[in-house]
Amino acid sequence: MKYVIAIIGLLVVLGLALLASNNKKQVRYRPIILMIVIQIILAALLLNTEFGLIFIKWIANIFVKLLDYAQQGISFVFGGIANKGESPFFLNVLLPIVFISVLIGIFQYLRILPLIMRGIGFVLSKVNGMGKLESYNAVASLMVGQSEVFITVKKQLSHLPAHRLYTLCASAMSTVSMSIVGAYMTMIQPKYVVTALILNLFGGFIISSIINPYRVDSKEDILEIQEEEKQSFFEMLGEYILDGFKVAIIVGAMLIGFVALMAAINNVFSLFFGISFQQILGYIFSPFAFLMGIPGSEMVKAGGIMATKLVTNEFVAMIDLTKIQASFSPRSLGIISVFLVSFANFSSIGIIAGAVKGLSEKQGNTVARFGLKLLYGATLVSVLSAIIVSFVL
Repeated sequence: MKYVIAIIGLLVVLGLALLASNNKKQVRYRPIILMIVIQIILAALLLNTEFGLIFIKWIANIFVKLLDYAQQGISFVFGGIANKGESPFFLNVLLPIVFISVLIGIFQYLRILPLIMRGIGFVLSKVNGMGKLESYNAVASLMVGQSEVFITVKKQLSHLPAHRLYTLCASAMSTVSMSIVGAYMTMIQPKYVVTALILNLFGGFIISSIINPYRVDSKEDILEIQEEEKQSFFEMLGEYILDGFKVAIIVGAMLIGFVALMAAINNVFSLFFGISFQQILGYIFSPFAFLMGIPGSEMVKAGGIMATKLVTNEFVAMIDLTKIQASFSPRSLGIISVFLVSFANFSSIGIIAGAVKGLSEKQGNTVARFGLKLLYGATLVSVLSAIIVSFVL
């Protein structure tokens, strides 16, 4: 039965993408089918095999070690602030972002990261039937983040037509930055974080190639990567340390605002209607939870978590999930966890449009105009990844 629901869910997601397509006749189905098959194989490999277990354990151990190193710096500065036995979210989840940001900076400085991004992007371009620029951008979004990625392609940004710009922005919203992957792993199981990262990479191309189909002329398919200004090693360290700290502060501030706002709205709705706002959203999103393979008894709670992620952000949703995870079956928990690992939320529209506008005002305005369509597509990517996982769990 789970396979029937998953197939129906898959068809619904592809149908919803087709509904919003710019040009239904131009959609190329062969690369889409190929990428869906690759997604299912990779999900099965990562979640159901000994190799997958070893690989994910290796990735998880790296991040555990990195978080341990980060804690040494945090303890030096903030030691004694937390009571013994307590685990403050800001100290243990957000501040390690600073150290991971530094590592990304070092790999960028040594030109290792650009080499990896170009290599994987080139291989992806052979599979997805899209341009080298789009393929590179998807990998770069995963490595350096949804706003920083546009700096690396700023030479071409102002010359891109709207349809190619959409694909670049869709990739940025569908993936997550490596700098905060460690933070996710403190809240949900690492195997689902790693699986979601890989599935979203392909899912972004699948949904974009339906909503926004086009062909790139080989003469136009030129990848020009903007090299960062040459800095000394310690200048670079200082910049990435501050960037990491800014991200931690911004995420912390957004959590304070969104969690407080959600609590206030829930209280008002409970007072006047006898049901919380999240419960109402849960009912609205429950059909999608069902299509993702969540059983009927759990789909309203799952829908509430999904809606929370959309209207606030993935951190707020993950915090809520940790509070009620005991009420979900292991399979449902895995499906929801995969859904949550992406930047598909309303605030990301502003972040991406702002990042592009900082480099090209005209293109920033273009992004703002298709912002809701961008969010629609990125949300379908999250649902698609969750459905693919439902096949193998």
